[in-house]
Amino acid sequence: MRALPPLILLDPILQNWLLEDIGRGDRTTQGLWEAPDKIVQAEWTAKAEGVIAGLPIAKRIFQLLSDQTSFVSVVAEGENCHPGQVIARLHGSLNTLLMGERVALNLAMHLSGISTLTREYADQLADLATQLVDTRKTTPGLRLLEKYATQVGGAINHRFGLDDAVMIKDNHIVAAGSIKDAIARIREQMPYPLRIEVETETLEQVTEALDQGADIIMLDNMPLERMRQAVHKIRGKNDRLKIEASGNITLDTIRAVAQTGVDYISTSAPITRSTWLDLSMNLLHENRI
Repeated sequence: MRALPPLILLDPILQNWLLEDIGRGDRTTQGLWEAPDKIVQAEWTAKAEGVIAGLPIAKRIFQLLSDQTSFVSVVAEGENCHPGQVIARLHGSLNTLLMGERVALNLAMHLSGISTLTREYADQLADLATQLVDTRKTTPGLRLLEKYATQVGGAINHRFGLDDAVMIKDNHIVAAGSIKDAIARIREQMPYPLRIEVETETLEQVTEALDQGADIIMLDNMPLERMRQAVHKIRGKNDRLKIEASGNITLDTIRAVAQTGVDYISTSAPITRSTWLDLSMNLLHENRI
């Protein structure tokens, strides 16, 4: 279930983006017309096929500029759109609509691109029990919204930050000396009710993680046959323990990975490999000044 970030978190981010773009004022709009506060109407149109995400956030951008602005979504979050389809209708001052246009469109195009590619990955798992999970490979400053977009596309969120869970990865294991030592040290000071996930690359590491009572075991960059053996080993000892697969997951491989029996597949691809969905805003002709 997707959840829009609360305004107390969202507003400062959006305000900073608006300040970056507006600077000391919209020289073009304010210089062309004597009455930039004239009320006009506009439409947002899709120029490519994809999955829409970010319209409620775009609406908030315009409302921060003027609470008199109306932004009505024609399509729902997560709905498919096609080229030429109107996805939103706007009503407000010329100054507000043109001043907020770029920031709002940039955000919606970026988030819609993420949700579009996420949907392609999620569709590969539609008839399977395995769930698609995102990662911390996000654009600095945009994690909150990029992870929202993956939810819209059909994924679930992994941890948002380092404080969300304990994840013992390869470099932690090297630094600690072993999975056993890493888990023992962390358990002494981790707060309840955090869980421990361990990244493994070999069957020997899987056995060690099992013996030390890890809550989640990640199978990282494992060949399919080794992954099947790891799942069988884990299920044989603890059928309630969660298993995550990760590492170079593509649209061509994700289904085969899921069929090994893992509970989750985590991939950064929907965020790191997505392209923006092309959207545009057009003033209606009757608004000519």
